[in-house]
Amino acid sequence: MPFRRPRDRQELLILLSAIFVLASIWVVAGLAHEVLEGDTRQFDEWVLSSLRKRGDAAVPIGPWWLRRGAEDITSLGSLTVLALTVFAVTGHLFLHGLYRTGLFIFAASAGGWLLTVALKAVFDRTRPDVVPHLHLVTTSSFPSGHALTSAAVYLTLGTLLMRLAEGRLAKYYCIAIAMLVTFVVGASRVFLGVHYPTDVLAGWLIGMTWAILCWMVERMIERRTGLRREQQTHGAGDSAV
Repeated sequence: MPFRRPRDRQELLILLSAIFVLASIWVVAGLAHEVLEGDTRQFDEWVLSSLRKRGDAAVPIGPWWLRRGAEDITSLGSLTVLALTVFAVTGHLFLHGLYRTGLFIFAASAGGWLLTVALKAVFDRTRPDVVPHLHLVTTSSFPSGHALTSAAVYLTLGTLLMRLAEGRLAKYYCIAIAMLVTFVVGASRVFLGVHYPTDVLAGWLIGMTWAILCWMVERMIERRTGLRREQQTHGAGDSAV
């Protein structure tokens, strides 16, 4: 019998999300083990070296504007930009009376940042040394903080916009843009030589998993906290994802 009711669809989405979360945790655990054993180093170094001109590892491949673009894009995953984005969105929600929704966005985003700090302290992987860095870095390498926090923040905001958007195409557009920004931020870290590809891959998976977990929590506690009722009351829309 097909799932036609909104409640049935939500339960199916939560079930599929839970399966994805478990699978992602398993993949990240396996990847972390391979990284700690040094089994991914050859692949990581090959990717970084292939992004630099032969004979001069300090010069990235491609036209001059590609490096400039990577430097600009990587800033979208910085703590400063993400914090300003979260504060701006939270303030906007507060001004429209969506206090619980705003607090949820803030908590989910802050949780992603704290998760990044904790994981970097646990793994403490040194930064790549196979090519010169094209961007200033100060913390450890695994997982990529830019990839993790951008995934956690932008995907969480993307799901929020899906709730507010009207029409299926608009909803898909919101989550697609969030995924695109997350992808290019992570890719820029590898291009600039400040992260191994496996750092970024782990950051993407962990950040996406965190965003999905936050969405699942929001779905399960919605009746108690009244997030959707709050949105309905203030005219923010209640279209199901």
